[in-house]
Amino acid sequence: MERPARLCGLWALLLYAGRGGVAAPAESQPPVTNLSVSVENLCTIIWTWNPPEGASPNCSLKYFSHFGNNQDKKIAPETHRSKEVPLNERICLQVGSQCSTNESEKPSILVEKCISPPEGDPESAVTELQCIWHNLRYMKCTWLPGRNTSPDTNYTLSYWHRSLGKTLQCENIYREGQHIACSFDLTKVKDSSFEQHSVQVMVKDNAGKIRPSYNIVPLTSHVKPDPPHIKNLSFQNGDLYVQWTNPQNFQSKCLSYQVEVNNSHAETHDIFYVEEAKCQNTEFKGNLEGTICFMIPGIRSDALNTVRIRVKTNKLCYEDDKLWSNWSQAMSIGQKANLTFYITTLLIIPVIVAAAVIVLLLYLKRLKIIIFPPIPDPGKIFKEMFGDQNDDTLYLGVRFLGHSHWKKYDIYEKQTKEETDSVVLIESLKRASQ
Repeated sequence: MERPARLCGLWALLLYAGRGGVAAPAESQPPVTNLSVSVENLCTIIWTWNPPEGASPNCSLKYFSHFGNNQDKKIAPETHRSKEVPLNERICLQVGSQCSTNESEKPSILVEKCISPPEGDPESAVTELQCIWHNLRYMKCTWLPGRNTSPDTNYTLSYWHRSLGKTLQCENIYREGQHIACSFDLTKVKDSSFEQHSVQVMVKDNAGKIRPSYNIVPLTSHVKPDPPHIKNLSFQNGDLYVQWTNPQNFQSKCLSYQVEVNNSHAETHDIFYVEEAKCQNTEFKGNLEGTICFMIPGIRSDALNTVRIRVKTNKLCYEDDKLWSNWSQAMSIGQKANLTFYITTLLIIPVIVAAAVIVLLLYLKRLKIIIFPPIPDPGKIFKEMFGDQNDDTLYLGVRFLGHSHWKKYDIYEKQTKEETDSVVLIESLKRASQ
């Protein structure tokens, strides 16, 4: 009986030791304290807090934070967090403490701190605020006035980026139709991380009557290059060879191209997309340093071919690949049309048509007379032949210019005229003999 009792005691001891060896769940830490929020520059929001009071001394505190709807979760040992966010809406951050970087660990009670949007009527804020970085030299921002704003509102645009020591104001504000625009210098610096930054922009009015509007422009997007410059066009074995230079401040690997060819004879409009263009073909001649080349097969050399090129950034270097540059100046190659021949033809054709119309009208008039001649009045003919002899009138048929007309003459008038003429003749002879 003694031995079984010892076995039971040993079993109870092992069971107790096993239970003690299981890791107890980590205790939840107290919440952080003194959570506050502030705004630096234009759109840089900074949250700061203090470690929780009464935290376990064996806990290596980490802080779990995220924005509304569990966005941008982060676990880090720092007691602050910052973010570039346009201040057009309410933004909240929730922070809790925990002892590890494991997301599965339950953090302390989350403490929330929000920043409210700017004061003012939302309908008074400008709309469609957007900025484009032109050729990595200057940035142009445009916007439309708000609905509840006066037409004579004086706007101001403020901007900031990390290369600036303070916020600056854009001085070149002007109108472009319904839009209002402002441009300011923004040159790419040698710092390799410069393009990873953003430009913070705010638009408001001088009087403070409209609600400010904010925007953040990443420098890896919204980039519009200048047009390229066409250096040379040439024909070789039925192919068209095009050479051009890129806009300044851009590497060839960061650009995509579009070549447009217009043929005057065929009236075709062809566009070729070029992702990679290199001058490795022996057909390309001259100094090829900094030159981009492209060969277009099957182009007729007996016609006038007009070439234009435009470029855009690609996703190898930038996030945005939708902003095409303007078209380059056109360059033509091939046989030009003989403009003198076309002008002479255009002048002669109306003269020939007018002469043909006149001849046709005259011919139709004579043809009508031949086909439909005038018919004499038979009644008058029979009356002259068999009519009353006492009739003192005489009908004479007169044909004039191909038309027959019947005219009535009085016999007595005719005789009186003849007698008068005879008397005048006799008197003239007498005077001549005297």
